[in-house]
Amino acid sequence: MGQPGLKGLPRLIAAFQNSMAGMKICWQKEEAFRQELLMLILAFPFGIWLGDNGVEQALLIGSVFLIPILETLNSAVEAVVDRIGTDFHPLSGYAKDIASASVLLAIFQALLVWGLILFN
Repeated sequence: MGQPGLKGLPRLIAAFQNSMAGMKICWQKEEAFRQELLMLILAFPFGIWLGDNGVEQALLIGSVFLIPILETLNSAVEAVVDRIGTDFHPLSGYAKDIASASVLLAIFQALLVWGLILFN
């Protein structure tokens, strides 16, 4: 949680600590996040090896890196919606489904990037 009034280096340190707390929560509670990080760990050396140059390597790795990034946002949306209430409401379902769709689109985008670079 943010600490009001912090500036400069103390604010950066606090922000980093908050970010690491979020990573820890995702790691502990989100199976999809753990799977996507494993996929990133595997894709990283392959992206370096299979990319012909820095741009291709960055595209290969970056496209996979985007997936766990969006998974953290998806998890945040789900947590906020669940915090508001557990009663069924169509807008709650929309928010969760749309956030989940962003992860799916990132997966499609990564597959497209890998396919275009490796098979073109």
